[in-house]
Amino acid sequence: MQVEQTGPLGEESEPLGEAERPDHVDLAVIGLGYVGLPLAREAASVGLRVVGLDRDPRVVEALNTGHSHVDDVSDDDVRRMRAAGFNAFTDEDCLASAQTVVICVPTPLGKDGGPDLAAVTSAVRTVAARLRPGQLIVLESTTYPGTTEEVVRPLLEESGLRVGVDVALAFSPERIDPGNTAHGLRTTPKVVGGCTPSCAARAVAFYGKLVDTVVQAKGTREAEMAKLLENTYRHVNIALVNELAVISHELHVDLWDAIRCAGTKPFGFQAFRPSPGVGGHCIPIDPNYLSYKVRSSLGYEFRFVELAQEINRRMPEYVVRRAQDLLNTAGRPLHGSRVLLLGVTYKPDVADQRESPAVPVARLLRERQAEVWFHDPHVRVWSVDGASVPRVDDVLAAAREHDLTILLQDHSAYDLPALGDGARMLFDTRGRIFRPDVEVL
Repeated sequence: MQVEQTGPLGEESEPLGEAERPDHVDLAVIGLGYVGLPLAREAASVGLRVVGLDRDPRVVEALNTGHSHVDDVSDDDVRRMRAAGFNAFTDEDCLASAQTVVICVPTPLGKDGGPDLAAVTSAVRTVAARLRPGQLIVLESTTYPGTTEEVVRPLLEESGLRVGVDVALAFSPERIDPGNTAHGLRTTPKVVGGCTPSCAARAVAFYGKLVDTVVQAKGTREAEMAKLLENTYRHVNIALVNELAVISHELHVDLWDAIRCAGTKPFGFQAFRPSPGVGGHCIPIDPNYLSYKVRSSLGYEFRFVELAQEINRRMPEYVVRRAQDLLNTAGRPLHGSRVLLLGVTYKPDVADQRESPAVPVARLLRERQAEVWFHDPHVRVWSVDGASVPRVDDVLAAAREHDLTILLQDHSAYDLPALGDGARMLFDTRGRIFRPDVEVL
């Protein structure tokens, strides 16, 4: 294992000792979703005894019968985990004998625009009620800088045990990228920040069993900020190219070709590409945690994030406006036109629909009285605002029949050249089909 340090850690002390128990469990994972389940899989694969806790009994039952609900974890993976001793529970007592507990619960946005920490605080209280000396507790849920020290630590210490003396506490941001086959949990460097040097040492030792490289941050705040920096960087640069897409269309500039040309520079440039909006669990959500912290603690706005959010949120409306212009040019009003949406997930080749821009696109089309259909190879049933959207089965036949087809997600299952040949009218929002008769975002 390679360990990198990003800053001085102060005086080192011996790692907290590990208790030897006959009913010893090496790892308990709280939250068996897209972050927690791959972590449990990796731990089980290296011989650790792993249990998982989830509030959804359907998830627990499926896992215990060998079925996965997460794109990146197959049923065969789950069966191998089960053979290695993995069990999923809804009973919180499964945490009692765990040497390490990792919290991987959701942190959605609350009504105030900041992170809703209800799931985190609930999980921490559950851990605190069963806390015992020698345990390592790690938070992986994305949140604002200071959460581990200001929220998690006090709740744990209500047990009477002291962080850094009796138990270890750390933060390690998740870096799971659904659908990414090139970079998995083991090969992606793991950032770890501890509340104390001894906490950091314990967390580094634990993750060193699971990943090739551990990057040790100065503390928990730096580790929390690292996650927000990664996604704010992406958020702002996506907003930049999205605004450039709008401007370039008016200036009659092929932005996609400009990006291609700029991408040949071997230094100082990273290519980002326009899209119909941002989706998923990170980019539309995480930068708001930092914006919230700046606003609530410092009293002013994080203007880059606020502007990026505004630009990216209006992209679905821009897509619909361009679609309306296309139909008008062909002598058809959007009202009453048959529009086919291809790809309603937030990224290619996954079933995850969280924050997908397909939802506001469909909503806006319906508000303008268009008749909307969809197809997605990973989604059988789709609804928007509680109203079902009809699904087509034969994509090419439907593209020939519909007045306009909009490619929102470029799943590898789509035959893009055939779509370009067969669609009555095609609007490509992903820059994949470059030909004179196809409109590109």
